[in-house]
Amino acid sequence: MEFPQQQKPAGDGKIFYPPGVKEITDKISNDEVVKRLKMVVKTYMDMDQDSEEEKQQYLGLALHLASEFFLRNPNKDVRLLVACCLADIFRIYAPEAPYTSHDKLKDIFLFITRQLKGLEDTKSPQFNRYFYLLENLAWVKSYNICFELEDLKYLFLILNHNQKVQMHMMDLMSSIIMEGDGVTQELLDTILINLIPAHKNLNKQAYDLAKTLLKRTVQTIETCIANFFNQVLVMGKSSVSDLSEHVFDLIQELFAIDPMLLTSVMPQLEFKLKSNDGEERLAVVRLLAKLFGVKDSELASQNRPLWQCFLGRFNDIHVPVRLECVKFASHCLMNHPDLARDLTEFLKVRSHDPEEAIRHDVIVTIINAGKKDLNLVNDQLLGFVRERTLDKRWRVRKEAMMGLAQLYKKYCLHHEAGKESAQKISWIKDKLLHIYYQNSIDDKLLVEKIFAQYMVPHSLDTEEKMKCLYYLYACLDTNAVKALNEMWKCQNMLRSLVKELLDLHKLPVSEANTTAMFGKLMSIAKNLPDSGKAQDFMKKFNQVLGEDEKLRIQLEILISPTCSCKQAEICVREITRKLTFPKQPTNPFLEMVKFLLERIAPVHIDSEAISALVKLLNKSIEGTADDDEEGVTPDTAIRSGLELLKVLSFTHPTAFHSAETYESLLQCLKMEDDKVAEAAIQIFRNTGQKIETELQQIRSTLIPILHQKAKRGTPHQAKQAVHCIHAIFNNKEVQLAQIFEPLSRSLNADVPEQLITPLVSLGHISMLAPDQFASPMKSIVANFIVKDLLMNDRVLGNTNGKLWTTDEEVSPEVLAKVQAIKLLVRWLLGMKNNQSKSANSTLRLLSAMLVSEGDLTEQKKISKSDMSRLRLAAGGAIMKLAQEPCYHDIITPEQFQLCGLVINDECYQVRQIYAQKLHLALVKLMLPLEYLAVFALCAKDPVKERRAHARQCLLKNISVRREYIKQNPLAQEKLVSLLPEYVVPFMIHLLAHDPDFTKPHEYDQLKDVKECLWFMLEVLMTKNENNSHAFLRKMVENIKQTKDAQCPEDTKANEKLYIVCDVALFVIANKSTACHLDSPKDPVVPSKFFLVQDKPKPAPVLATVNKPITVPGKRIITKTTLASDTTSNTSSNSFPLSSSNNKNRYQQKHHTPFD
Repeated sequence: MEFPQQQKPAGDGKIFYPPGVKEITDKISNDEVVKRLKMVVKTYMDMDQDSEEEKQQYLGLALHLASEFFLRNPNKDVRLLVACCLADIFRIYAPEAPYTSHDKLKDIFLFITRQLKGLEDTKSPQFNRYFYLLENLAWVKSYNICFELEDLKYLFLILNHNQKVQMHMMDLMSSIIMEGDGVTQELLDTILINLIPAHKNLNKQAYDLAKTLLKRTVQTIETCIANFFNQVLVMGKSSVSDLSEHVFDLIQELFAIDPMLLTSVMPQLEFKLKSNDGEERLAVVRLLAKLFGVKDSELASQNRPLWQCFLGRFNDIHVPVRLECVKFASHCLMNHPDLARDLTEFLKVRSHDPEEAIRHDVIVTIINAGKKDLNLVNDQLLGFVRERTLDKRWRVRKEAMMGLAQLYKKYCLHHEAGKESAQKISWIKDKLLHIYYQNSIDDKLLVEKIFAQYMVPHSLDTEEKMKCLYYLYACLDTNAVKALNEMWKCQNMLRSLVKELLDLHKLPVSEANTTAMFGKLMSIAKNLPDSGKAQDFMKKFNQVLGEDEKLRIQLEILISPTCSCKQAEICVREITRKLTFPKQPTNPFLEMVKFLLERIAPVHIDSEAISALVKLLNKSIEGTADDDEEGVTPDTAIRSGLELLKVLSFTHPTAFHSAETYESLLQCLKMEDDKVAEAAIQIFRNTGQKIETELQQIRSTLIPILHQKAKRGTPHQAKQAVHCIHAIFNNKEVQLAQIFEPLSRSLNADVPEQLITPLVSLGHISMLAPDQFASPMKSIVANFIVKDLLMNDRVLGNTNGKLWTTDEEVSPEVLAKVQAIKLLVRWLLGMKNNQSKSANSTLRLLSAMLVSEGDLTEQKKISKSDMSRLRLAAGGAIMKLAQEPCYHDIITPEQFQLCGLVINDECYQVRQIYAQKLHLALVKLMLPLEYLAVFALCAKDPVKERRAHARQCLLKNISVRREYIKQNPLAQEKLVSLLPEYVVPFMIHLLAHDPDFTKPHEYDQLKDVKECLWFMLEVLMTKNENNSHAFLRKMVENIKQTKDAQCPEDTKANEKLYIVCDVALFVIANKSTACHLDSPKDPVVPSKFFLVQDKPKPAPVLATVNKPITVPGKRIITKTTLASDTTSNTSSNSFPLSSSNNKNRYQQKHHTPFD
């Protein structure tokens, strides 16, 4: 800048002082200097710019005051007075200061600036003079003419909270910037350094000053800021400033101060977002996440290209970048709901990210936003969380499930956002319970925890808790209800296992007792996470139980049927305390025991809870409940309430034993709703063992109602009534006879509508009390059931040609015939012997019904849909009889084949229902192994869903049998009836006698056989456990050494058998290269189906087929692994296992037998 010419003082350098002021030199004391300076200050204060004479007169004094003596004076009072004088001199002589030297000017203004430091002490007696100094400088803008801008940093060192001081400081600094020739990098650094977090925290006032300064000078300083960031970000010149390494911190701070400061910088960030350096992109993403996400930010709407470029980073190849984007989404959803639509598609892709951490954080993002306000997350976002409940990783599944549970508790249970929000996420309760169907024990345990803490919080008082459960149960969908029922069933089963373990502790020590204990421990461990560790911890827990009698007592109280919820809490606390080791920070053993205690402790249901549920039910019946307010109709509440009580009557029967509860159930029996009455009867059946001895009044009221239901109720009511009488009354023979005799006399085939309930009652009576009613039933069966009912078609069926109709459209006569077939089966199952040959006659009748396709009389009066019903009934009846050993032995191969062919019935519903019945019986190990072969025929089903279902059934049944063999050492003795590989002989025999297999050398028929064989063998040969592939090959080769036992002398039948064997060998060889190894064991061939012969093996006949056969690829079928739920089974040669066997008896490990 240019400086004015030197002004010469009047009198050739002589200094004139104001009147009364003596000369000021270094010869006088400081006190005297101060005294004289005060008078000088007063003089300059009173002068103005128009006082030309005085200005000239005191010019020498002005120059003298800028001498080193004053500027370097150690006395602060002297310095302050001199600074005030100099400030006034600049004011008076403006615009031309009396000082011409640049260095001198700099020294003067640095001197003045340093004096402003005195503003920090507002209580100083000199504060007013300091303030005057500042005010003067700001007012006349004296600094603007000569202040080096980089020296502005001295002003930032002044700390003062006085508002006027700050205002003048700001006026002073902003005028320096706005009226200067330009903002240098040094000055910019001086301002920006105060924004860096470290400096910001140290000097908050300097930060506020810089912030205000930037806001006021935005138009002037924005260009300089843009230039600085352009050099650092785009050109990479980090040397331009010491602040280069803090650019992202500075951008964040500048954006918070005023987005206009960064108008030209934002496009530079878009450039950096596309950098090839992943870490650099990450830094920019972190920065922009803060800029876009901060509340009230309008950056996304004002700079759409930058926003779109930022969204593109959600698909970045660098994992930390994607992770940062997902974390940002949470703040964005909460602060900017209007951007949810933009984020949704990108979060959808990230919810399927290959990185577990990213999928996890997507869930956290959505749930956090939802917990703040449910309206922030749309249905699509919640749908992503819903999907992740089935994620392959446990951590992700857990986060999704817990997140949904928290939303449910907040909005559905506590109604924090009204009914509309609750309705929006009403699906959560069903979805969470559906997860109980998953195989993982971790999933099941978490569902149980969620149910106890979030859906029906156990911390609530009993009435609130039961109200919550009552209406939750009423609102659940069918599958969720089944899952909840299964949950209670599993917990009850685990309680039973623990009780059995404690009972074993009461017995004397023996090897058998130790073995039994080990079996129980393995079964318990199977119901805990990480079964390997669980086994070790359960062994340790069992050891502690053996040593600590008090611990055993607490555990016995916990699993006692009479244990209350409050008592359970005390027991769990006591057991936990006994197993806690203070010096051990983490105790995995204790954690595992806690898992067990949580599963077996009755945290919801006790006598008090059942009483509360019954009161709620009574209110619904009386119409005084809050049913409508809870979103259910009174009828739904009553029906679901009874269903809930029915389920609990299985798991907590003791809790029902009170007159009040039974009185309410009696009221339900009198209601018109058939389902309600049926459920009430079943509750009496499950819980009423002490009614006869302790509640006579209930007994006297209940008996006539049960008689009435058995005679004239619905079929289901009749069944339950008969079973109820049999279960709870001592004089059941008399009671059942009073029902049996009038019903047996009133049977009339001409009125089929009135036959169904009597037939149901008679069938169940004869099954429950065979000794008393088997003989009377024989004449009824022979004279009425067979001759009068089954062998006669009284009514002409409809001719619409449909293969299936709804239950309501089935004719009463056919419904009666179906019940007649079931009566025959129940009668035989009750007798459990074939001394009278009644079973042979029944099997012939059922076979004839299948041969005639349901039209037993062949008079063509019956409709196609009714014929389908009868075929299904006949096939199901043979299957039911096969579950009883004495009847299974007399079922001929022909009858077995007829029964199996029902799975290829022309009617889709027949195939569907039959396959489901077959699967349920097999998975409980109640049917002999040969019936598993029937599923091979499903390969011919034209409907893809049926083939998929059959494959799932095969997978499940094979895994159940393998697991049973591993867990039960005694199973080694019954391998022929249990080992899945032994299904192959039955399958080969069944396919050889398939009615569709008439031309053994025709390609299409051979292809069907190959498909059926592949359908079974592909599942069987998934793993080559203990050389099972060689075992299968050897088995098929052995079959080729036999004759067909069904028709040993029939050459064509034997030829078909051998051809099927050749196709099977072909499939096995193409599936496995290991099949040619030596088989470790010689397979046994079932003698009922194959006759061993001494003739040499016949030559392969596949060579006669012109067209080659190829093994098909695996079908693209979704695998659904079902939960293990097994009971018993038998083979073609052995007595079946008891159906009462619990699935947990199959949990002991044992190797699969091919060694």
